[in-house]
Amino acid sequence: MKKFLSWGYLILILAFVYVPILVLVVYSFTDSTVVGKWSGFSLELYKDLFTGERIRKTIINTVVLALISASLSTILGTLGAIGIFYNKKLLGKFVKNANHIPVINAEIVTAISLALVFALLGIGRSYFALLIGHVVICAPFVVLSVIPKLKQMDGSLYEAALDLGASPFQALTKVVIPEILPGIISGFLLAITLSLDDYMISAYTKPTTFDTISTYVYNAVKNQNHSDLPALRALSAIIFFIMVIAVIVRNVSATKSLKNKKEI
Repeated sequence: MKKFLSWGYLILILAFVYVPILVLVVYSFTDSTVVGKWSGFSLELYKDLFTGERIRKTIINTVVLALISASLSTILGTLGAIGIFYNKKLLGKFVKNANHIPVINAEIVTAISLALVFALLGIGRSYFALLIGHVVICAPFVVLSVIPKLKQMDGSLYEAALDLGASPFQALTKVVIPEILPGIISGFLLAITLSLDDYMISAYTKPTTFDTISTYVYNAVKNQNHSDLPALRALSAIIFFIMVIAVIVRNVSATKSLKNKKEI
């Protein structure tokens, strides 16, 4: 009975999370304007997604922003995690605790704070402000993804590389980075997801002529522009499949790497 309840609880949670997504995916293959009304199989929404100039521009804006912010966040987050790991003194502990603040802090507080800081600096709403805002919310999660891999690594590898004649940079790039690469990749994927999903930071920092997917959806709903909404079902389905494929590839790669290490 206990096992049955455990499986039932697990299935219920999975259904609660994934059934709405699957419904969205199914209705991306019909051109009905209302979810729940099937108008026959159609790829019209996917066609609209790539032929509509405004939504195509929005997608490109969002993807480019996510890639740039995720790349910067991964670099900063990885270096920050390495610095925290190897600095056991007060500074390392301070940076580690400070890294938790953007994670647990309400995003609206971060967004308003950034908007005020950029206004005081005379930057205002700009692409630079938007990019920095995304890095602020993404980099801490990269740190949290990399630190566990550093803890799993043999702490003496770096010192051993130095003893064998490697420079600090060589020891970092040829010894430490390869060991923590799975955590770096996980942090990068997480940063992309956070950037693609973000609305609050974008709404408070973006220029008026720039839209991300999240602000585009909000404005479409706010202005009751229902002609733009159906194509977003196709976009959501594509994003979902891309993330699923990325997770599968990453897990398969990590499994193969672990097997190779055991064989060695």
